[in-house]
Amino acid sequence: MELDFEGKHADRAYPILASLVTPRPIALVTTLSPDGKLNAGPFSFFNVLGAEPPIVAFAPGDRDDGSPKDTALNIRLTREFVINLVDEAIAEPMNLCAASLPYGENELLRAGLTTAPSTSVKPPRIAEAPASLECTEWGTLQIGGNRVVIGLVKRVHVRDELFDAEKLRVRADKLFLIGRMAAPHWYCRTRDRFEMIRPA
Repeated sequence: MELDFEGKHADRAYPILASLVTPRPIALVTTLSPDGKLNAGPFSFFNVLGAEPPIVAFAPGDRDDGSPKDTALNIRLTREFVINLVDEAIAEPMNLCAASLPYGENELLRAGLTTAPSTSVKPPRIAEAPASLECTEWGTLQIGGNRVVIGLVKRVHVRDELFDAEKLRVRADKLFLIGRMAAPHWYCRTRDRFEMIRPA
């Protein structure tokens, strides 16, 4: 089967690609409006893209009426955000944060999540998240209808039991993130793992 995204299948690009490129990590992004109102929104078009400097990127879409989602608007105005990773323990609260609420309404209250202060940016991190990445906006790319926010990672907070302080390594065997699968409602756990040694 060949699908033509430049022609007759162009309107199916999102559901097809979102079902094929899986699992995708989830960024539960916290931002502040210029007047200090907290917003939290989950995005699965997200990943780490480099380490020198450390950068991440995610793609916040628009609302149905074409206006930017609160996360994109806040980053445009303040240039700061925190990416909170999502594990099994906060999967349901993350899903509640996906609801479209009026601008300035705090999704974390509805989801039962709490905040902890960040150290290098103003938006707080989510206290229950297994890890949080404090970011400043490097830039935002507008490619057609896609908005890609690229962030410079300034600080990382990791739950104590998930980090080996002597080896300075994440204890991956204790980190159980969830991933986004096919749209619109499928997710996966990351407990089923296998090892392959990279050839020399």
